[in-house]
Amino acid sequence: MRGPALYVLAWRNLWRHRLRTALTLVAIAFGGFFAVIMTATHDRSFADFVDTAARLGSGHVAIQHPDYADRPTLAHTVRGTDEKRAVAESDPRVSTAVERTSGTTMLSTTEDSFGALFIAFDPTAETEQTMRFRDAVVAGEMFPTADAKGIVLGSTLAKNLGATLGDKIVYTLTDRHGEIVAGMERLSGILTTHTPSLDVGLALLPLGTVRQALGYGPEEATQVAVFLSDSRQTHKVAKRLVPLIPDAAVLTWDRVMPEIRSFIAMKIGGGRFMAVVVAILVCAGIFNTLFVSVLERMREFGILRALGYSSGQLFRLVMWESAWLALLGIVAGTILTVPVYLPLAKNGIDLTEVYTSGGQALEVAGVGFDMVLRIGIFPEHVLFIALCIVFATLAAGLYPAWRVGHVEPVESIKLV
Repeated sequence: MRGPALYVLAWRNLWRHRLRTALTLVAIAFGGFFAVIMTATHDRSFADFVDTAARLGSGHVAIQHPDYADRPTLAHTVRGTDEKRAVAESDPRVSTAVERTSGTTMLSTTEDSFGALFIAFDPTAETEQTMRFRDAVVAGEMFPTADAKGIVLGSTLAKNLGATLGDKIVYTLTDRHGEIVAGMERLSGILTTHTPSLDVGLALLPLGTVRQALGYGPEEATQVAVFLSDSRQTHKVAKRLVPLIPDAAVLTWDRVMPEIRSFIAMKIGGGRFMAVVVAILVCAGIFNTLFVSVLERMREFGILRALGYSSGQLFRLVMWESAWLALLGIVAGTILTVPVYLPLAKNGIDLTEVYTSGGQALEVAGVGFDMVLRIGIFPEHVLFIALCIVFATLAAGLYPAWRVGHVEPVESIKLV
C-alpha cells in the first residue's frame, strides 16, 4: 500500500488530540527533569564529598605499608616516598601525589591534656586540591615549610586546652619501637572547619619536625596520598600502580574510608529507587495515552487493513508515534531543565540554615558537607537518561502496537 511514510502519518496522528499529546509530553518532560536534577545532585555532591574526604588524609589512592590498614601505627611506614610519588605522577590521570604522616597524639598544655588526630605534611607541596585546611585558619597562620616550627589546632581543641597563639603545646607520640617520644611547638594557628570532629580533635604539624621526633628517614612517611582530577578513575589508577609499587599496598579511597563508601551507596540506592518509581509512573501515563488513542481508532485501523496496510505496517505506525513522543519529550525536558540546571550548577543553593546546628555542619565519618549545594551531571549519565526515556516510551507502545497489528478488518469496521 503506497501513501505517506509511516513516520509522517504517526506525526499527524499525534496532533489529532493536541491536549492529550501535550499532557503526555509534560509528563515525559517532568520525568526527565526530575531524573537530570536528581542525578546531577548526586554526581556533583558525592564527587565533591569524595574529594573533600581525600583532602582530609589519604587521597583518592593511598600508598601505604601493607599492614597499615589493619594496624595504623607509626611503626608501619613506606620508604622511598619520592620515587613512589614519581611513579604515581607518571599516570596522566594523576594530578599530584604528596607524602604525609598521620596518627594519634596526646596534646598537653599547662592547663589540660587531650587526645587528637595529627596530620604532618609539607605545606610547600600541598595545594588547594590536596589540603582543605589552608582557608580554615582563622587566627595565626600555617607553618610555612616542612621544617618550620609551629602547630595548628582545631578551634574547639585549642579552647579545651586553654591555649592561645604563642602558647607551648607538648605532643606525645609512640615511635616505631613502641617508645614514647615527645616534642614541643608553639601554637602558630587556629583553624575552624565547622566540622565538629575536626575542630575538637585535629592537630597539624610540619612533616620534617615529626620525622625528626620519630626517627624517620628523609623519604619516609605513613602514606603517599595520590590525587586525581576525576575520582571516578580511582580504581583504574590503583590497578595500574599495584604492579609498579610491589613493596607497598595501593588502596582506593573506598577501601580506606568504608564509612564514606557505605553512606554514598545508601544515598545513591535511595535515589535510584525514587527514579524507578517516577519512571514507572511516567511509563503508565504514556501507555494510557497510546492505548486510549489506539482504542479510539480501531475502526480506522480496520479500514487501513482493508485498504492494504499490513499488520507489520500498523505495528510500526504506532511505534513511530511512541518514538515521536520520546523525541519530543526529550526536547521538552531539555527546555524545562536548562533554565533550572544552569543557575544551580553555577551558584548553587546555600543550605547553611538546613545543614548547620549551632554553627556546626552536618558530617559523615569526620567529613563535613559543603554548605552550598551545586549540581553537575556527568555526560554519560545525560546519554543514559535520554536512552531510558526512549526505551521506556517505546516499551509503553509495544502492547498498543501489538493490538493494532492483530486488528481484524471486518470486525473493526463495524465499530462505531
